[in-house]
Amino acid sequence: MAGFRSLARQVRDPSCDLALRRYSLRKCLERFAPYGHRATWDHLCSRAGFGPEDRSPDPARLVAALDELEEARSVWLTYEGEFAQRRKKEKHDGLRRPGSVDDWHRLTWGGFGVAWCDDPYVHPREPLAEVLRRLIAALEREPGSVCPVCDGEHLTWKYDLAHEPSSGPVCTECGIVVPRPVLTREALANARRARARLLVSA
Repeated sequence: MAGFRSLARQVRDPSCDLALRRYSLRKCLERFAPYGHRATWDHLCSRAGFGPEDRSPDPARLVAALDELEEARSVWLTYEGEFAQRRKKEKHDGLRRPGSVDDWHRLTWGGFGVAWCDDPYVHPREPLAEVLRRLIAALEREPGSVCPVCDGEHLTWKYDLAHEPSSGPVCTECGIVVPRPVLTREALANARRARARLLVSA
């Protein structure tokens, strides 16, 4: 099975068939897709300027999409390396019980779904790397009450998500499932109440 770097080389290789280059970019998303496969693909296509169903996109646009994906992957891999070093030091110092960030991190190792968007057509507009930087910054500070990606104040609890955890607070503005560790208990409770209000009004 080809790895991310091997697939990226195929995307950039002008001697490869265009269909293979497009296919290789899609396969990259099986290795790294911050919003999930479909939402990340929709995001990359819209930012690079080709349609999700376009079978013959401009090769330069494919490479632009890959560039954005690679930058975001670099940001995330750096964070994961630092995270692993921190946990190693904590274990060495006798701290064996992981915290809520660690519990969340185990579900997202490798970068798949770190900012999951359950609706593949609703996702942040900013570059992927910027979204991940904002998310990482939120994971490294005290919990807050708004979406760490867009500062959206409207969070609602959703069930039956197509990703683990299967329920959680969703930002109604940028579409991400907000990691629970970045929100205060009050913000999580407010998201559940917002869902209850929606059910009552429906």
